[in-house]
Amino acid sequence: MATIRARKRADGTVSYTAQIRINRDGAQVYQESQTFARKQAAQAWVRRRETELDQPGAIESANRVGNTVAEMIERYLVEVEKARPLGKTKRATLQAIAKTSLGALVDVDITSQRLVDFALWRMTEEGGNVQPQTAGNDLAHLGAVLSIARPAWGYEVNPLAMSDARKVLTKLGYKLKSRERDRRPTLDELHKILEHFQNTLAYRPSSINMLKVVGFALFSTRRQEEVTRIRWADLDVAGQRVLVRDMKNPGQKLGNDVWCHLPDEALAIVQSMPRACAEIFPYNAGSVSASWARACIILGIDDLHFHDLRHEGVSRLFEMNWDIPQVASVSGHRDWNSMRRYTHLKGKGDRYRDWPWLTTIVTAPVTLGAKTLAGFIESD
Repeated sequence: MATIRARKRADGTVSYTAQIRINRDGAQVYQESQTFARKQAAQAWVRRRETELDQPGAIESANRVGNTVAEMIERYLVEVEKARPLGKTKRATLQAIAKTSLGALVDVDITSQRLVDFALWRMTEEGGNVQPQTAGNDLAHLGAVLSIARPAWGYEVNPLAMSDARKVLTKLGYKLKSRERDRRPTLDELHKILEHFQNTLAYRPSSINMLKVVGFALFSTRRQEEVTRIRWADLDVAGQRVLVRDMKNPGQKLGNDVWCHLPDEALAIVQSMPRACAEIFPYNAGSVSASWARACIILGIDDLHFHDLRHEGVSRLFEMNWDIPQVASVSGHRDWNSMRRYTHLKGKGDRYRDWPWLTTIVTAPVTLGAKTLAGFIESD
């Protein structure tokens, strides 16, 4: 049963409130109301809604409360964590999204327009003034939640909402993917950085031995966290290889253990480390990153990341005329497309041949602090 009531506003205009009540077996099972400026619009809405609600299952669907994005994220974090731990960045990003207005949105209201609005809001000062690439990462992490919300938990999520939102943002001119870096350190930059770390070790012998860490990262092409995670038990000296556990890989970060060949220089650096701890380089990855960043600031070296050492190491092998399978055996890459971004070549030959710093790195003494020897990870 529907009723339309006129109500006079304070400004003298009249509004019309249409109300629909549906009873079954003497009990009210549904109620809905809407206010309009014109009576004709209210009448049209009543006719349309009564037709829609007359369909099988329509009232049950209309009465459904729905699940919010925040609830989906919370369930995702719990369920996925049972199978594999999530990365800190992804977890923090999803938890931050859950606290925004998007987190209060219920499943049926998740549309491409709402997702586009969220991404554009993130790029405003109020939303954090982030770059389009960061907003794209937010959508990618949220997309992982939405992609399983419907098939796994029965939430009413439009499966096309996320892909449509990304298409719209791309059409609007926003580049949601990070630009591939082609930054490589120069020999002069490496000289300044290693000299800085050498001076640091001279007055703080028990600090992180960044000479060893940087040299190993360069010649082994290992990522920062991989360097600090490798254990002596993972080293096969006879096979000149090391087992890299949980190597980064799209869709499989954990449990992706890969044997990687160690070039002669990398093996020499490993063998120069003391076997005092389970880890070969018993340092905190975050502290390594902080030491690198601090050195670049002090030395005035712009836009050089620790990860660029991997870029340099892979490119060096290609410049030495190693073929793709040989390079992949060191870097751990599974396909050419993912390896291609590291191959910005600067010439032929090995520019690290007779590099004086290699001898300095290999022969540098290592002093592990008391906390490290006691089984703790030492910070710089």
